Order: sequence, then C-alpha cells, then structure tokens
Amino acid sequence: MRSDFPQPHIQDHLTSYFWRGDVIRSRRVSDVVLSGTVDVPELPARLLADWSREISLRMTLDAGDVEVMPLARARARWPDYSHCVQAVSDWTNSLGLPEALASTDVALMACRGARYHHDGEQYGGAAFCNLFLSEDKGQDVHFPALGLRIPLKRGTVLIFDTCQPHGVIQRGSHAFDANDFPADDNGTQVFLTWEIPIEVAHVARALNVAFDVAPSTAMTVNEAQVQRNGERVGVCPASGRWRRADASGQPLDAGAK
Repeated sequence: MRSDFPQPHIQDHLTSYFWRGDVIRSRRVSDVVLSGTVDVPELPARLLADWSREISLRMTLDAGDVEVMPLARARARWPDYSHCVQAVSDWTNSLGLPEALASTDVALMACRGARYHHDGEQYGGAAFCNLFLSEDKGQDVHFPALGLRIPLKRGTVLIFDTCQPHGVIQRGSHAFDANDFPADDNGTQVFLTWEIPIEVAHVARALNVAFDVAPSTAMTVNEAQVQRNGERVGVCPASGRWRRADASGQPLDAGAK
C-alpha cells in the first residue's frame, strides 16, 4: 500500500524537533532558499586530479551518495581556497547575515547525484550553506516540495533549511535515477559546506523560522525528527515526496535506497 502524503499546501505544517543541549525544541521548517553565484577561480589541475584519485581509489561513491572528502590535503593544493571562503562570506554579509561562517566548521564533500532526503534527524538545529566547485555538468539541486530547481555550476552558493527535502538530479529530470550517474561518467559534484546555527537571530529571520511552535509535543518526543501535520515523516529517495516514516524516521515503502 502506498504511503505518499499529498504534497504541501497552504494548510500543511512542517515542524522540526531538534536537540538544543539536552532539551528538544520545536520550530517551523523554512520554505526559503537563498541562492546566488560567487567568483570561484578555475580549480588547479593537480587538485582536480587528486580529487579524481581520491574518489576512484579510496572512496565508495555510489550513485546518490554524499561523502566527506579530505579538506586539509585539498587546501595544500588549492591556492585560491581562502578566496573562495571569502567570496561566500561576502555573499552572506550582503544578505544581512554578518559573520555567518565565522564560528562554523567547513567540510569538503562529494556526491554522484544525491538521492532525495532531509537532514533533520542529525542537523535539525542548522541551515546548510553550500558552495559548489565543479563545472556545469547538467545537474540541478532540486527542492521538490518547493517546486524549486537551481542549476549547479562552479560558484553556485546556497543557504537552506536542513529539514527541507532536497536532491541532486539530472537537469530535465523530475526524479532521482541512479542510471543517470554511471560510475564511468564524470558526474561527480564537489562542494564546501558549512553548518550554520539556525537559532542565530539574523539567520532565523532570513529563513523566516519561528521557534517553540509546538512546546507540548516537544516534551513528548525523545529524538530529533520532522513532523508533517503532526505525523513523523521521511522522504522518498526517488521522488522526493513526503512519506510516513517508521520509528527510525525511514520513509515507509520507499523502495531502494
């Protein structure tokens, strides 16, 4: 039996329950995605070659996977690294988010497409800021619940709610299909990502997030999760549609991972 929810409409309520210290707080899930393009100089050939070796020899990066890459080694081969970080910082400042990256850790990531998912169980207290470093490979980041697609190219930068379903799919496609990302194809995206605390006042304001919207429910749940109209939900990895979740947060009847 299918367990798809009807997709979002004006009456829907998406609520994130997230840990703050040893207490679970509640908040609304933002439907705001901030995007732009910043200046990222062409990446050095030796850096690209090192990434290619890392992905092919040391990682198991299947279609749809998102994995961590070694940042320290990359910085040693990347003279414009500081320029890229400063470009993102300048962009966030221009949005009224001063020093948004100053106290946050940065990670280097790689994906070969990305199955639809939300990150609310692990990062419900954060927004993601992503800077994409790869050339245009005909891929989009897709927010299906918002009807929003953003073409990925070198310098694409995004800030979005970690609880908002998203994936990386082929341009022109309307679903994630592993066959669109064959192992011998140069379809890997590499990007920098920052976890920005969503409780910071100017971040919450920019994303239009309200807090403590369901305090009584927050007192009864014992793990981070996303609820839709009062029911725990996951995301179908192929379509990006909300689905009822089991106790672990996995979408029911979602098919292959």
